[in-house]
Amino acid sequence: MSKPHHGASGGSAERHDHDHDHGRRHDHAGHHHHAPQVTRSNERAVLLGLLLTASYMIVQVVGGWLSGSLALIADAGHMLTDAVALGLAWAAFVLGRKASDRRRTFGYMRAEVLAGLFNALSLFILIGWIAYEAMRRLTAPVEVLGGPMMAVAAIGLLVNVLVFWILSRADREHVNIRGAMVHVLGDMLGSAAAIAASGVILLTGWYPIDPLLSVLVCLLLLRSAWALAKSALSILMEAAPHHLDLDAIQEKLGQAAPGLIRVEHLHVWSITSGKVAATLDAVLEEGTDATAVLAAVRRTLVTDYGIDHVTIEPHWVAANGCALFSPTA
Repeated sequence: MSKPHHGASGGSAERHDHDHDHGRRHDHAGHHHHAPQVTRSNERAVLLGLLLTASYMIVQVVGGWLSGSLALIADAGHMLTDAVALGLAWAAFVLGRKASDRRRTFGYMRAEVLAGLFNALSLFILIGWIAYEAMRRLTAPVEVLGGPMMAVAAIGLLVNVLVFWILSRADREHVNIRGAMVHVLGDMLGSAAAIAASGVILLTGWYPIDPLLSVLVCLLLLRSAWALAKSALSILMEAAPHHLDLDAIQEKLGQAAPGLIRVEHLHVWSITSGKVAATLDAVLEEGTDATAVLAAVRRTLVTDYGIDHVTIEPHWVAANGCALFSPTA
């Protein structure tokens, strides 16, 4: 036995619905777009950070060569890794603006998540290299000229503080921005450690201070790198965002409108940073106007949880609990 849609195909002026071939109802705001609203500002912040980081990397290479400091040259390699990560982040934002097509219906929004994952992996590689180099230098100390080392490290600290400030003014909820900030934070810590190490070397001539402080920086970076990797993998695995309680959402949606008996098969995931989607089944009483119910459910998801890309499949049941209609039946 089947029942008509009860007006489910209608829509208001501020939203539009369309049916997919599989019969599910897709409902989202008329002003909705897939690209994050702050992408342009994020892109500019990352690009400026890239230019500053790459420029200082050259200064570090020259300073390390003139002073004979392997530590500065090694830190220039760190800066090169950061420049590559920022470059990939910038490229991801550019790709993210590309329009969707029939094969890539969400466009290239997850390019920035992939770049964020690469940032995390590159941090793990960098941490491993610093740890190895620190152990080698503890067993065979390398002479470092403390004066030039301090001058170059002080300039580096100022540059990194400036880049970190630029990135902090962008949208830090994005995986890309967070990844870039973690890299720059590592540079800030590295520059501060280099200044402290050069001061100890100038005062005491004790070279092992440099690798010891490098190990400390590794430990600080390890936690941040793990958090970044976990966040990127969570999006790629389409896990529910950590700040959303699906049980609470399901319970609240069940009370969104008269005639809605319950919500079933609720799935919530992130398409990319700051862009959450949801699918669900709405079980309705016989004779219920689906248009009003779907609008109420969508409104609750948008206003209370910031989820504006929603796919809803309605089902009607009679008073005896028997199913009357399912779009996929």
